Amino acid sequence: MKEYVLIFRLNIKDKTRQPGSEEMKTYMKAWTEWIDEISDKDQLAGGGHHFSYTVARVVRGNKVSDGPYLLQDEGIAGYIVILAEDIDSATAIALKCPILNGEGVVEVREAASPA
Repeated sequence: MKEYVLIFRLNIKDKTRQPGSEEMKTYMKAWTEWIDEISDKDQLAGGGHHFSYTVARVVRGNKVSDGPYLLQDEGIAGYIVILAEDIDSATAIALKCPILNGEGVVEVREAASPA
């Protein structure tokens, strides 16, 4: 099994595109069920977090700017590390992510082995 990182991207700039409290309850239930399914199959590797939208800095060269790095208002909301046989198996897990029920995006990346 190889490690893959599932990177969750959302529009974190526009508050009107964030889920309300009732939507969040539904979302968190689906999220917990999805994570439990991965964990029950022993495919959840150590590591993973949701990121704060309020505290972030971007450092590029000698320039420092406040706020997360955004591409067309989309930023990284968090990530998890999973175990899968190959990129297709990791993608099959990503396709079940509840974030895809909204406007979210899941990027699947193979983790590089330490040198």
